[in-house]
Amino acid sequence: MRFGRYLVMISLLLGAAGAQAQDAALYPVKPEKPAAAKAAKKPAKSEPANAEPAKVELGAETSAEVGWSIVTDPATGILIGLPTKMVPIARDTDRGTRWSSAHGDVQVETFRIASPDLKLATLFEQEKREPGSRKIEYSVMRDDSFFISGFQGLKKFSVKAQMRGNEVRGFTMLYDQMMETIVTPVMVAMSAAFAPFPERSAPFAALAKSVEYGNGLVVSAQGHIVTDIKLTQGCQVIVAAGLGDAVRVADDKNTGLALLRVYGPRKFSVLALPRDAAKSGDLTLVGIPDPKDPGAARGLTEIKARLVDGSAIELGQPVPMAGFSGAAALDGQGRFLGMTEMRNAVVASTEPTAPPVRLVTAETILGFLASNQIAASDTQSGDAKASVVRMICVRK
Repeated sequence: MRFGRYLVMISLLLGAAGAQAQDAALYPVKPEKPAAAKAAKKPAKSEPANAEPAKVELGAETSAEVGWSIVTDPATGILIGLPTKMVPIARDTDRGTRWSSAHGDVQVETFRIASPDLKLATLFEQEKREPGSRKIEYSVMRDDSFFISGFQGLKKFSVKAQMRGNEVRGFTMLYDQMMETIVTPVMVAMSAAFAPFPERSAPFAALAKSVEYGNGLVVSAQGHIVTDIKLTQGCQVIVAAGLGDAVRVADDKNTGLALLRVYGPRKFSVLALPRDAAKSGDLTLVGIPDPKDPGAARGLTEIKARLVDGSAIELGQPVPMAGFSGAAALDGQGRFLGMTEMRNAVVASTEPTAPPVRLVTAETILGFLASNQIAASDTQSGDAKASVVRMICVRK
């Protein structure tokens, strides 16, 4: 029955070959070419059956079966719908993140390309040619976006991308032909959920990385560092960049904090921790982003945000946040308010409701340090930014 339901859905979405009235209702019309181009090469009048998907959503039963979850990709800033049960394995790529099934028969890969010389038309043609095994069945480019679909070797693929300023964000889906009846409805839903430059927030997609980057805050002259507990889990080695190997001293799941320490003679810039931090207002998040982000600065980077209700952080702009866990949050006067905790999606959901970034307040950090007999400064002196250090977790 379920297989039959998928066949009906695909029939409605894709249509039978030659049924042009149905195709016209479901798919966008390709833009008209100039007269000279028409004379040189006359295009086929009918649209192919795998044109850009219509905007529909998965039903509740199908959503549960595939593990449908709407998340933010921290590497690119893209809001994307993912079939997490279908593609449970996540890895970094040079331009974004790749999710895949155990045997690679279904793959979803996000990408972000930023360059002052970037041209959408150039990227459009490049995506049609590379890799060389691609055979294009349908492609369309508009003023700020494009869609491409066809075959890549023995697999089917689709690429959807959008440009804003000098930056293009998009995703590619690749899957075995034998899985078309299952994957096609998911691809349609992903196209509908895709928001390359989102105005709303969602939890971040959790990634299993062999090397993960984040931030820590130096909180004592003896080399103690506070960071996000998730950054320290499963690490064979933890390194504080410029300071050396770090040893985990304590952690607290309730606060989401981990306490590390680096040993040996060092000159530390110790963070001052106030007890009367603000509960709302404009924020500046200060951290060192993932070095694989092509558009990120190598050193400290600032992201504008806003604190709501004492703990929820609303991002002021849709930017990638890879590597920003454990970053410092400062108020408008540059005073330290707390540490950022990036929330990951752990269960399937159809609507992003929880803020993706939470503030762990300075008061909470002070209590955590006190419970571990660490004396911390509570006077505002010095530059809070100087206490931020890149943390590197090396896993198997």
